[in-house]
Amino acid sequence: MSDHSWSPRSPGEALARFVGVPFDGQTYRNLAYLLLAFPLGIAYFTVVTTGLSTGLGLLVTFAGVPVVLLTLLVTLGIGSFERRLADWLLDVDVAAAPADVDLEFGSVEEALGTTKRILTAPTTWTGLVLVGLKFVYGVVAFTALVTAVALSATLISMPVFYDAPGVTYTLGPYVVDTLREAAAGAGLGVLLALVSLHVLNGVARFGGFLTDALLGGAARTAEDADA
Repeated sequence: MSDHSWSPRSPGEALARFVGVPFDGQTYRNLAYLLLAFPLGIAYFTVVTTGLSTGLGLLVTFAGVPVVLLTLLVTLGIGSFERRLADWLLDVDVAAAPADVDLEFGSVEEALGTTKRILTAPTTWTGLVLVGLKFVYGVVAFTALVTAVALSATLISMPVFYDAPGVTYTLGPYVVDTLREAAAGAGLGVLLALVSLHVLNGVARFGGFLTDALLGGAARTAEDADA
């Protein structure tokens, strides 16, 4: 994992790091990760909860067993994709499971063996936890991103639109009706944008930490068990 969280050694370096966040390519990869978290979280949660609820409801018949197993396999696939996504966008190297689950259904014994491997793979269950957390994380990340962009853009655009017909800007109890006040609002917007980018970078890094803790930790546990 690349270190994007180095500690500055002087106030000048700290200021340069603070102001330079819009010029760091990792910032935009982090934002892409946050944007994808919302639709992916909804998709994961919908597919997995639908599959499990359907399969568990049908467990009184044999039809429920393959549905549950298929859903758990999808969960393993989600975990594998999330591991790669963290690597591509966040530069987080999440430890992979020692081996993929072998799928063999040629006989009853092979089918039972496959079922056992799916149910005993640690990433099956940590993947389920990740699906639930990804849904919450995606909603929070999307809300934070949209709020930060909307507030920053509104403030930065003050000098352009503060005197436009039908447009009224207010900062707390104050109405912005002069260019000087609008310029001050724009400066506040730039500051807010810089702070927001650092906060959003932190939110993205937390997503990488979460993925590594759940999937990488499960993979390391499996490796220790095989050792």
